[in-house]
Amino acid sequence: MPSTDTLASLQTRHGERYRWLLLLSVMIGTMASIMSSTIINVAVPDMSRYFGLGQDRMQWVSSGFMVAMTVSMLTTPWLLSRFGYRTTYAWAMLLLLAGGIAGGFSRNFDLVLLARVAEGLASGVVQPIPAIIILHAFGSNEQGRASGVFGMGVVLAPAIGPSIGGLLVDWFGWRSTFFMVVPFCLASLYMGQRFIPTFTTTSDDAAPANKPTLDWRGLGLATAVTLCLLNGLVSLHNGGFVHSALMLGTAALALLVFVKWQRRLSHIHRGPHQQTPLMNLALFNHRQFAMGSLVSFIYGTALFGSTYLLPVYLQMGLGLSASYVGTIMLPAGIALAITIPLVGRLADKHPTHVLVSIGLLLLALGFALMVTVGLGTAIAFIVGWVVVGRIGLGFILPSLNLGAMRGLSKHLIPQGSSVINFVRTVGGAVGVSVCAIVLEWRLTARGQSLAHPNTNPERLAAFNESFLMLAALCAIAVVAAWQLRDNKSKR
Repeated sequence: MPSTDTLASLQTRHGERYRWLLLLSVMIGTMASIMSSTIINVAVPDMSRYFGLGQDRMQWVSSGFMVAMTVSMLTTPWLLSRFGYRTTYAWAMLLLLAGGIAGGFSRNFDLVLLARVAEGLASGVVQPIPAIIILHAFGSNEQGRASGVFGMGVVLAPAIGPSIGGLLVDWFGWRSTFFMVVPFCLASLYMGQRFIPTFTTTSDDAAPANKPTLDWRGLGLATAVTLCLLNGLVSLHNGGFVHSALMLGTAALALLVFVKWQRRLSHIHRGPHQQTPLMNLALFNHRQFAMGSLVSFIYGTALFGSTYLLPVYLQMGLGLSASYVGTIMLPAGIALAITIPLVGRLADKHPTHVLVSIGLLLLALGFALMVTVGLGTAIAFIVGWVVVGRIGLGFILPSLNLGAMRGLSKHLIPQGSSVINFVRTVGGAVGVSVCAIVLEWRLTARGQSLAHPNTNPERLAAFNESFLMLAALCAIAVVAAWQLRDNKSKR
């Protein structure tokens, strides 16, 4: 494609509707990447029987995806500067497509794992791109609305993915869950070739010979940090304290070396083929971005932690069936889908730090209210408390990225989007492990075990203490969220 396909030239060619067609193009691809991460979970039991493997091996179907996705997010800024938006996006979609097809046809578990890693790598590259596109293609008076529309579409993927996946597994077997992403990838490839710019400005591709090389050492260190951190938390949950301490210590050491290496690269004189830092630490000199990253980490911890904790609580704490739990969660999903676009419009007119703070307080309130639930509590109250929390999420989703990145200069936006997505994903992985550890700790302290089929008030109390931990985290995050305010403007 010609290098003249910049954001400005495409906008001239397609007119006023162009920015929304561009948003739709990246939204379809992002939905495919998110769906690939969630839909496979319902197929794990069927896959386990097919390959004759236990949970210890099967967990890598999800873990391998998460590690690959988390690390590849950091490569997005380099890929965009080296190859451009359209080429990077197209190759990521092709890799996701190849992973879906290969996984669906695989008869060997190692090939399934390889396909999942490929899907994770593609998903990690794709997910920071929409926030970059929104900040480049939309004016400040429309960025909130665009984030709301995008968020509503993306929320549908994890909401409907497992439901559709369950039907596909029942009708066609586990392979069909891999093939689910194929039509989304094909549609996104078609629209991407028409509407995604090669570069955002003509100056971006003016000197291709001077494009930076990838910071492979930084990427290796980031991978080591992520793997050791996740393995250490899993070991801690399983009771392997010595192994866990070794892994977490190695993660801390690798993080220290990573930071020093990034600082060193940032001070080296730039040459024609000079490496640039994988993570530009200058981002954290911006108060709004630094606080936004902290909020994003805590938000990821609470969101993914509650995604694990809530279904376990409803089934093993209150004794509800899996199908009933799905019905209970449906109103909350609808409330979230309605809230996001409404708050997106508010984000164009009201300070984002206020909206994020309201969202965190509502999320904390939703968690705290769960302590009022007992074995005889009406289902309507449980649904209501879950809805409160999901409305809180609806306030946070369209506002957090905007509040954190609006103060960044244009050249730092790709790095900012990549880093904040990376931080949120790591927070999510930590959140699942922390919730599992805290729940196990409180159950043991109260002489309870989830292995016992019957529930009782003491078991519910252990769950309540875990929910209060999440509520406290969200309340603490409000302090950081308030720092998202821009003192130089009314926003």
